[in-house]
Amino acid sequence: MKRVFLTVSIIISVGFLSSLHAQRIMGALIGGFNTTNVQGDDVFGFRKFGINAGAAAIVPLGEKWSFTLEAVYSQKGAFHREGGRGMDYRYEHDYNQYKLQLNYLEVPVLVHFHDKKWLKAGAGFSYGRLVGVKEYEDHVRIATTTLNDGPYDTDEYSALLDVQFPIYKQLKIDARYSFSLFKIRTRTYENVRGDEEKIRKQYNQVLSFRLIWVFNESSSRESRLKEGL
Repeated sequence: MKRVFLTVSIIISVGFLSSLHAQRIMGALIGGFNTTNVQGDDVFGFRKFGINAGAAAIVPLGEKWSFTLEAVYSQKGAFHREGGRGMDYRYEHDYNQYKLQLNYLEVPVLVHFHDKKWLKAGAGFSYGRLVGVKEYEDHVRIATTTLNDGPYDTDEYSALLDVQFPIYKQLKIDARYSFSLFKIRTRTYENVRGDEEKIRKQYNQVLSFRLIWVFNESSSRESRLKEGL
């Protein structure tokens, strides 16, 4: 997967360089953060923060549509502070603090619609490869949670919803919601009475807030106007 990610990154870089000649494809740098939750575990809320950063190639499809291919590093997971709210006490726990760190290399693909005021709204899908995982209970790392041996799936497929607003020249602010289409883990929980077990499928839920700096935007627009697109 690292080779795949490198290949995609090279494609984006080549696309950006070629835009200097084609004057239509735009490149972008991305930086921001995730606030994340794992649906199906025993802690609640978007309390885990992580990095979301990478690069993108943007291909205009006429005046109102565009296609975007990204390559990003994205940190996900879950967090529960000791003594805090947001834990499911219907089931037994032998810990009071919990932290899950899931690090992915992702390739999101989106189609955006542009309104007359340059608001962009889009949707798409993403493939993610798990490249790092750490799980803690009461600040002690769980030795059986590893990248090679599980229990978290190494491949993730997500659906995306995305909104962008211009804030200064080529600088955009971006808000995105993503949700795993397939489970990332299955875990069994036992209730406090010990007479019932519940098998839960777990899914990543992510809210991302990012700044995007777009290169070659003016030249791309001028080129499309000349071509009548």
